[in-house]
Amino acid sequence: MSAVVVTAVFTPKPGKQAELAAALTASIPAVHEEQGCILYAIHAAPDERIVMIEKWTSREDLAAHNTSPAVQALRAAIDGLVEGDVDVEFLTPLPAGTPEQGTL
Repeated sequence: MSAVVVTAVFTPKPGKQAELAAALTASIPAVHEEQGCILYAIHAAPDERIVMIEKWTSREDLAAHNTSPAVQALRAAIDGLVEGDVDVEFLTPLPAGTPEQGTL
C-alpha cells in the first residue's frame, strides 16, 4: 500500500483570501485526527491562491476523509469564498534521494 499525496488549490474570490485561509485553518485540527492523515497543511501562493498539501496512508483513508464530517464542514465554510472549482491533484510519491528529503 502506497501513500497518496494530494494538492488542492483554492482561488479566493476578490478580497476573500484572509476569510478563506481562516476557514481552511479552522478545519485542520479535526482532519489531523482522522485515520491515515500524515500531512494536511495550507500555504499561501504569491497570487493569493491557497494551496493545500495532504498526505494519506492509503486511498481508502483518503476516501473516508472525503466523506468525513470535517470535510463536510469545510465545504460549507468555504461556500461563497472560492472562485470556480477547487483544483485537486492526486499524486503517488516517487521517492528519490534520502528517505527524509526525497518524499513528502
